[in-house]
Amino acid sequence: MRLNIAPIQVNTSLRDLAYDAIKKAITEMDIYAHAAEVRLDERQLSEDLGVSRTPIREALTILELEGFVRAVPRRGIFVVRKTKAEIIEMITVWAALESMAARLAAQRATSKELRALRNIFEQFEDEPLSEHMNEYSEANIAFHQTIIKLSKSPLIAEMTGNLFIHVRAIRNVSLRQAHRAERSIDEHKQIIDALEARDADLAERLNREHTLGLAAHVEKHGIFHA
Repeated sequence: MRLNIAPIQVNTSLRDLAYDAIKKAITEMDIYAHAAEVRLDERQLSEDLGVSRTPIREALTILELEGFVRAVPRRGIFVVRKTKAEIIEMITVWAALESMAARLAAQRATSKELRALRNIFEQFEDEPLSEHMNEYSEANIAFHQTIIKLSKSPLIAEMTGNLFIHVRAIRNVSLRQAHRAERSIDEHKQIIDALEARDADLAERLNREHTLGLAAHVEKHGIFHA
């Protein structure tokens, strides 16, 4: 499985450009969509980015220090994936952070910003979600990112950013299991209703229950396709 990656322009540190490009590609891929590990090939990355292997190797060293990849002796470099227990713990932490973001959004977001949140799901009102799962997966991620953004808390944004790569991929897989997508969109609408009513307590509770529901789903069903 190759990363969706584009050549970079030589206008600053090649290491930094390679780092940004590889990290972005890892963040955007569904690392839990299949059971096989995701291995990164230095030579292929060098060809894709149009640079030598030295800045690629330097970028991967930084990404390993940050916990995005891991080097396995005599096997290569792999994208880091969490165990089931670690995933559930991450979702639990995310639930605490995003539910607080929902509380703050109810207090700080403008009416225009909250209307935009509702607009994310308008395209799915008249057709079955099963026919638009890829689009809904992206809308689902946009919803949760927007809740974080509307909290207008840079610290919450920074803390959730470190978890985003895993939570995003886990959400994308789980939406395709056990009719979770249909339940998800109903829960999203309830959260939006609470935000628009400026009911911070309810928005916080609904958001927390929604995300903890994902943890319970992972506990029961796992994260890989059958």
